[in-house]
This record gives sequence, C-alpha cells and structure tokens, in this order.
Amino acid sequence: MRLYEIQTIKPKPPLTPAQARIAQLQNTATNAKQAVKQERLRQQQTKLNHQRAKVSV
Repeated sequence: MRLYEIQTIKPKPPLTPAQARIAQLQNTATNAKQAVKQERLRQQQTKLNHQRAKVSV
C-alpha cells in the first residue's frame, strides 16, 4: 500500500446538548421500530405454531 492511499480517520467533534438530545431521540425511535417488528414476527410465529398443532392433532 502506498502512503497516499492511507487516509486518516478524522475524529468527530462532540455533540452539543441539543444535538445529543436529537440523536438520542432518533436512536430511541429506531430501537422502538425494531422492537415492534420483532414482536410482530414473534406473534406471527406463535400463531403459526398453534395452527400447526391443531392440524397435526
């Protein structure tokens, strides 16, 4: 690798308190969406398992 191909990672400046609040709210919203998606999948799987149990009996 040549010297000019290497790029240094520039550090990010610290967030202001307002920016930090917005970033946390965005993270919370993203996590909530993922939790809802996972819960829907879990409920679908449970429903399918109950239907399969009824059919096999």
